[in-house]
Amino acid sequence: MKVIDVLEGYFAAECTANGRPRHAAKVCLTATSDAGQITYEWLISFFPHDDDEDFAVSYDAVVSRTVFAGKGRRSKKKEEAFLKDWEAVCDELAAELEGKIFWEQPLREIRRG
Repeated sequence: MKVIDVLEGYFAAECTANGRPRHAAKVCLTATSDAGQITYEWLISFFPHDDDEDFAVSYDAVVSRTVFAGKGRRSKKKEEAFLKDWEAVCDELAAELEGKIFWEQPLREIRRG
């Protein structure tokens, strides 16, 4: 099985989960391929980020959405289509946890793989 982060970004955010405030979010579009099958999934994880050095991502405030699962292989064309409205899609996902991502406040450079 091969897992690739098509996009990975860390942003200032707000969310409260399990009584703990979260001040950041990790946002990923992941492609997982195995035996001629591929799955693309958006994943958002809100984490505490109590100081500028704190990037300890917790996994108790996570939401995800599979945007494609089927036969095939990694496709730049599909990936560009998934990335077209990525902030809007991720805002919908964040709202499921009553969270908000501040897109204008990246904590690190966005990485594309």
